[in-house]
Amino acid sequence: MKATIKTQGRQFTVQKDDVLTVNRYPETKEGDTIEITDVLMVGDGKSAKFGKPFVKGASVKAKLLETKRDKKIIVFKKKRRQGYKRRRGHRQEISVIKIEEIVG
Repeated sequence: MKATIKTQGRQFTVQKDDVLTVNRYPETKEGDTIEITDVLMVGDGKSAKFGKPFVKGASVKAKLLETKRDKKIIVFKKKRRQGYKRRRGHRQEISVIKIEEIVG
């Protein structure tokens, strides 16, 4: 069974035992179970239910494996011929989740 979910501002098509990296879930720790109720589509290839915008009664349960920081990105600003340069780095905090169950 597959499901298309919306979490942390992004959409994913998932099935059981998939591992995803998403933006960090606040106030959670490793081993917690997360229930995602924003399910856009659920079903198999033959029978599928589509929501308007979400499918009623459908949910996806996921387990939080770890919370870590993503690789560093460099933000570089420059205005030519003005002597203006700025270099900043940023590391986004991410959560690694594993899909355990699709209910729908």
